[in-house]
Amino acid sequence: MQIEETVLAGVLVLTPKRFGDDRGWFSETWNASAMASAGLDLEFVQDNHSMSAGVGTVRGLHYQAPPRAQDKLVRCTAGVIFDVAVDFRRGSPTFGRWFGVELSAQNGKQLLVPKGFLHGFVTRAANTEVQYKCTDVYAPECDGGVRWDDPEIGIDWGLSGPAVLSGKDAIAPLLGEVVSPFEWVSA
Repeated sequence: MQIEETVLAGVLVLTPKRFGDDRGWFSETWNASAMASAGLDLEFVQDNHSMSAGVGTVRGLHYQAPPRAQDKLVRCTAGVIFDVAVDFRRGSPTFGRWFGVELSAQNGKQLLVPKGFLHGFVTRAANTEVQYKCTDVYAPECDGGVRWDDPEIGIDWGLSGPAVLSGKDAIAPLLGEVVSPFEWVSA
């Protein structure tokens, strides 16, 4: 597996090897012991799967606060998304900065979004499916979000029309209106 660091410490792009023949291909998307050897000792306890019918569907920016904070490993299994992580750790030198990468069924890339980061994506193809692994189960009392189009963050979502949003995402607060439950700890 190829592991690439990004401009945000801890946010990684993982690209599994694909082994193909005339039938198609096979890929190992996660191997706990191999990843632990690479310094990624994560115990995933919940898998999620979403399907977005329309192009321009934005989901995010979401987080789950402690004590139920989640690391997420995100991949696109049908269609294409632009996947984004935003540093949400108070005191971090990169607080409010974002990183985005295209994930598709074709490129097989995955984005590791650690605890302390906001996560969101926009679909770039119809009927896009996203699957992600989480290190904690969903806890509605810890669920939170920040506006996807917050000008302070300034994400370029690459939209050519209006975003398709959930009611919750449409009214999420701005970054400056939220006190992050995460604090940056210097290494």
